[in-house]
Amino acid sequence: MTVSAQKNITVVRTAFEALQRGDLDACAELLTETFIINLPGLAEPLHGREIWKLGVQAMFEGFPDLRVGIEDIFGAGDKVAVRLRFSGTQEGPFQGVPPTHRRVGFTSIDIYRVEGDKIAEEWVSPDMMGLMRQVSEPTRS
Repeated sequence: MTVSAQKNITVVRTAFEALQRGDLDACAELLTETFIINLPGLAEPLHGREIWKLGVQAMFEGFPDLRVGIEDIFGAGDKVAVRLRFSGTQEGPFQGVPPTHRRVGFTSIDIYRVEGDKIAEEWVSPDMMGLMRQVSEPTRS
């Protein structure tokens, strides 16, 4: 692995460490001013640190004990790919679903583009269908 790919992995890993601590400001500082967010289902990307923070805050409001674990991480050129495992308990509303107090887990495969020592762009592919199924299906007796 090249030195530059290893450096980019370190930038992404550091951002996830800040996220895991709940330090959104430290994490956002690792994003470029013109950070681009590519989400499935959106015709156009979203832009900016503040938009990113709103999305992450919504996750933490719904799942205050949210944990994010890196299962795989590797890099090539200016890109870093990450396979993540999320887990938490839905103690707040999320995507229109009132708190269920259910423990959930889901995965995401994300790609990040790094410029210098900051993350410039992300392509995220979370298993939202799996997550929403866990919080919206009736419980079985």
